[in-house]
Amino acid sequence: MKARVEIRLKGGVLDPQGQAIGNALRGLGHESVAEVRQGKLIELDLKTTDPEAARTEVDAMCKSLLANPVIESYAITIQE
Repeated sequence: MKARVEIRLKGGVLDPQGQAIGNALRGLGHESVAEVRQGKLIELDLKTTDPEAARTEVDAMCKSLLANPVIESYAITIQE
């Protein structure tokens, strides 16, 4: 079973990397870029075959290590 975790900074949290990417894109002539927010994608291969157990385990991973719930939000996708 595979899991994908998309992690993004919550709204209102400064995103210096996103700002740098936006500035670089505008510097390359992409003037239509108004704002950039960057995030990260984590893909996991899990041994479990139970989708609900997988979601519960990945949620625990996010809360303990993969994401900082104070400043980041995350979305979990489970694929069989």
